[in-house]
Amino acid sequence: MTHVAHPYVQRIGVNRDWKSRWFTTDAKKFREYIRADAAIRKLLEKKLKGMSVDTVEIERGQKDLRIIIKTARPGLVIGRSGEGATKLKKELDMLLRTLKLIEKPEIKLDVEEVRSPESSANIVGQMIAEGLEKRLTFRRVMKQTIEKVMANRDVEGVRIILSGRLGGADMARKEELKKGRIPLQTLRADIDFARVTARLPYGAIGIKVWIYRGQVFADRKANPAEAAPRNARPAEATSRPARNA
Repeated sequence: MTHVAHPYVQRIGVNRDWKSRWFTTDAKKFREYIRADAAIRKLLEKKLKGMSVDTVEIERGQKDLRIIIKTARPGLVIGRSGEGATKLKKELDMLLRTLKLIEKPEIKLDVEEVRSPESSANIVGQMIAEGLEKRLTFRRVMKQTIEKVMANRDVEGVRIILSGRLGGADMARKEELKKGRIPLQTLRADIDFARVTARLPYGAIGIKVWIYRGQVFADRKANPAEAAPRNARPAEATSRPARNA
């Protein structure tokens, strides 16, 4: 099950949320929204390459379109005195005009900082891709990256797989390195997964990253006082009534 399905998809509604949040009952609007979301993500992936972007979330209202960019380098995205964000907003506006949508929403761009980039699978995959594109040996890049990730307190396990013509070999192969534990079949386990591609002169190398950040207990986070063990009985129930003589 977990070897085929995406770890993110399995945990939607458990400890993950949708990356595109909107709702419509109109079939035409539904098609337009999906087409616009795919075009926005493609443009941002191209423009924000090398800026350590974790995720891009899209929220739609009645008249506005909010795009949330989570990155470890917000200064590069925003630019000096906000020039980068303004330019990016104009390019997104031009993109929506070329799509000829029925509705023309107002674009709102939010940039959020990722506090611990080593616990993000997408950012870690980009770090590996940058190391490979600089012609560093793949084994060295994998070992150094795993050490950096495991040095983070939030991370309990990491797994990295590289596939392709590693080291410029004639035949493609796969290399895997793992440290810690990755419980893929536990739905309450907070597992981040990403696929990244490194473009090299002799071909593309695929990178897969799994990062395990512990288990999520929603009831304990909501109210720690109510997080008593389920098998524990209240004090009144433990005392048995005296039998009649």
